[in-house]
Amino acid sequence: DPSVVTEHRERIRRPLHDYRYTIINGVGKKEQGTFEAESADDVRNFLLSMDYQVLEVKERSKMDIDIGAGKFSASDLSFSLTQLSTYLKAGIPLADSVRILAKQSKKPTVKKSFFQLVYQLLKGESLSDAMTLQDKVFPKLLINMVKTAEMTGDLPSILDDMADYYTSMDQTRKQMKSAMTYPIVVLVIAFGVLIFMLSYLVPQFTTMFEDNGAELPALTKAIIATSDFIRNKWYILLSVTLIIVIVFIQLYKKNQKFRESVQIMLMHLPVIKDIIIYNEIANFTKTFASLLNHGVFITDSMEILSKITNNEVMKRIIGTTLENLGKGDSISSAFKGEWAIPVVAYEMIVTGETTGQLGQMMEKVADHFQMLHKNVIDQMKSLVEPLLICFLAVIVGIILLSIIQPMFSIYSQIK
Repeated sequence: DPSVVTEHRERIRRPLHDYRYTIINGVGKKEQGTFEAESADDVRNFLLSMDYQVLEVKERSKMDIDIGAGKFSASDLSFSLTQLSTYLKAGIPLADSVRILAKQSKKPTVKKSFFQLVYQLLKGESLSDAMTLQDKVFPKLLINMVKTAEMTGDLPSILDDMADYYTSMDQTRKQMKSAMTYPIVVLVIAFGVLIFMLSYLVPQFTTMFEDNGAELPALTKAIIATSDFIRNKWYILLSVTLIIVIVFIQLYKKNQKFRESVQIMLMHLPVIKDIIIYNEIANFTKTFASLLNHGVFITDSMEILSKITNNEVMKRIIGTTLENLGKGDSISSAFKGEWAIPVVAYEMIVTGETTGQLGQMMEKVADHFQMLHKNVIDQMKSLVEPLLICFLAVIVGIILLSIIQPMFSIYSQIK
């Protein structure tokens, strides 16, 4: 009955009030947290049902904001989903399983999210509906997969698959983080050395050159001018840099055309393009395979994929795919001739459609491009190290050369 569905949706979307509570936890320590519920009594009764001693529940002021709140990390999801699946397989009811996860969570934001799930489950909501109320915390992919599991009645199996999926995503993220750590550290050190030399070392020699009437070459004059600007007008440099960074970030977040232009530029740079394209293809095919293998329709899968990717090029391709599917065309027709789709990936999609094993073929594509992604990151790490050392050596060498050149002039005058 549509009216019943509408009433149900309105009920679960009923506005909740934000409260801050103080409790005595299971080990006798005082603990504070925040919780969203329909009333303070709801919060108190819920905390009592969790076997806590409630000291205080009060509505939060507008100045009381969460710090560090956000989506679950891939590692948090991987661990939590594995635990939840294990509890369900052991015969523990869903609400009690999530309750255990909430109690054992160390991170306040994770604990709060699980508390909210338990609260909604105890009110009679499904797990997917409870997650939907926290759609800024739980990924859309996970919510849709849980919804599918509730229809098929095989929640533990899908939770295991999602745990494997987020484990893979976490490994990819760590690879990227590892690849970027070294260059960032070297660049920070390089700029630190550069600023030290320009703000402290160069002025010492400038005074000596002036006292001895040395003839200054163009390079030395440029370095001295840069040094004077950094020492006297550093606030201008800092302000301009901050403005550029803030404007860039805001444009990237809010302007779709700007974001797409930046992504297209990066996807055409040597080495960088391979890292981005291989990562996007691996994520796309792995997610697509997971959706197909669990019985999600292709059109629904594409809609989910368009919502979870942040790459505008991939969104455009997925949008074209949805249009083609609406016309009765194949999936592969949208990928044909696209510069962002490697030929291997396109051919594998065609093979999967032809054989009727698209899900299994997408898994193989994902494994292949995950391996390529790892290899290109390793190659980049090997390439970046000597390049950064050369960059640092050139910068320091130019400054030293600008200092040494006038010394020859002083030496010739003394001689």
